[in-house]
Amino acid sequence: MTEETSESVPAATSGSDVPPDHLSVNPRSPFFDAEKLQRGVGIRFKDRVRTDIEEYSISEGWVRVQAGKAVDRKGQPLTIKLTGPVEAWFEDLGENPPVARKG
Repeated sequence: MTEETSESVPAATSGSDVPPDHLSVNPRSPFFDAEKLQRGVGIRFKDRVRTDIEEYSISEGWVRVQAGKAVDRKGQPLTIKLTGPVEAWFEDLGENPPVARKG
């Protein structure tokens, strides 16, 4: 029984259970990672859960969101950078997942 407890604790605190510091949904971005996005990443920005985030950086404290329906000349959505506290977690880990935040 103690063996199960010692095995389950490191899994919850390992780096694979926390989303990366910088992630983007745009496949052209160097910060795009399809495997991590498939797991589902939850984002809390300024104490509000957001579902419209295009890109985020926890350490720099910003997110990019689409600016309406405007697109650039290549058909990519125009985005605006908003600054503030950012927290991220994987949604596939259940009720109380480990949260990545600036620390």
